[in-house]
Amino acid sequence: MDKEKIITVHLNNKGKYTENQINAKIEEMKELVRSSDSEFVASVVQNVKEINSKYYIGSGKAEEIKEMAENLEVDTIIFDNELTGSQIKNLEDIIGKKILDRTGLILDIFATRAKTKEAKLQVKLAQLEYMLPRLVGYRNYLSREGAGVGTRGPGEQKLETDRRAIQREISSIKSKLTDIERIRNVERSKRINSEIPIVSLIGYSNVGKSTILNSIGDMSSNNTKNVFADNMLFATLDTSARKVKLPNDRDIIITDTVGFVTDLPTKLVESFKSTLEEINYSDLLLIVVDASNEDYEMQIDATKSVLKDMGIIGKDILYVFNKMDLNPDFVYYGGIDKEIYISARKEEDLDKLLNKIQEILFKDFKIYRSFVPYTDLDIIRDKVYIQYKDREKFTETGVETYLYLNNSELEKYRKYIIDGE
Repeated sequence: MDKEKIITVHLNNKGKYTENQINAKIEEMKELVRSSDSEFVASVVQNVKEINSKYYIGSGKAEEIKEMAENLEVDTIIFDNELTGSQIKNLEDIIGKKILDRTGLILDIFATRAKTKEAKLQVKLAQLEYMLPRLVGYRNYLSREGAGVGTRGPGEQKLETDRRAIQREISSIKSKLTDIERIRNVERSKRINSEIPIVSLIGYSNVGKSTILNSIGDMSSNNTKNVFADNMLFATLDTSARKVKLPNDRDIIITDTVGFVTDLPTKLVESFKSTLEEINYSDLLLIVVDASNEDYEMQIDATKSVLKDMGIIGKDILYVFNKMDLNPDFVYYGGIDKEIYISARKEEDLDKLLNKIQEILFKDFKIYRSFVPYTDLDIIRDKVYIQYKDREKFTETGVETYLYLNNSELEKYRKYIIDGE
């Protein structure tokens, strides 16, 4: 089956973007088109002093795009900004091709990637809430068979076109997501109460977060299922978590969340809020950046923007510049506090990363030589990390051991301490 052919359209209103920024936006749209299993054919850029409320672009430019689409045998025109329902209809009337905007494209990609029940519901909710005010523009081609990109719901379901049916389905999905969120909150509470530090991999889509999680998991003794990783935007949507052992023998939980892009659609952020909230409960954020991509600054800005929108501030952050094997001379001069340069394909680099995580998470920890009576030993072994297990001495009344404690734990376990290192 032939791939759907796409032209992308980019508007630069009042010179808001530089030439480099426009080129970066075109490249991002190319990747989005590729990730939708469609074929990017060409891009159109128009510089304007004001946006045309009827067509978004000028009617003359719309006529040019019509001719271009016919000559290149293009199926679909995708705009880099959100369009209203009437703008979609008006453009379709002139150009005679399917009209889609960037948000619709991203939602379509999410629909094809969603695997778990929660992810499918979250995507469907975002699609329906996005579609509701745009039915006048989308209804024409939503009813067609095989209408392609922009019309697919999770599991290749056709999207609904009846307004009342959409409103009923939105209410139903919200109710189901509330039930799932209750279960998620219970699981989250268990993780928090376990006192195991939580580390979250976040960042732009396709920078290697899932590869890092898989590679670290493969090094760990825990035999857990790999997360799907591929060289395309939004390869993974579902939050994954792995328990990983650090060099100091302490466990941490590493989570991988959905990747970001510039101007991630608001409806999508809202729908995935319960999933993204995992970041709020993390002890350390790893912002992963593709060091081989010349638009790495855009990746960083996109990530910061989502964190800001979610009100996440004051978290410990480590910037992980990945794919250094593709750009070994890369250095970032952005004035950040903590950074590391790695390739997720190299085991020695992953060891470096784990050591760096340990250094940050356990900077306030010290080793204390301690004596624990046998009556308390099970409780201590369950709650506290013990170092130098091979140096433990067993006596008639208890064990001389080495407790690994931070300042807050020190008072709680002071009665066992003999001296500190």
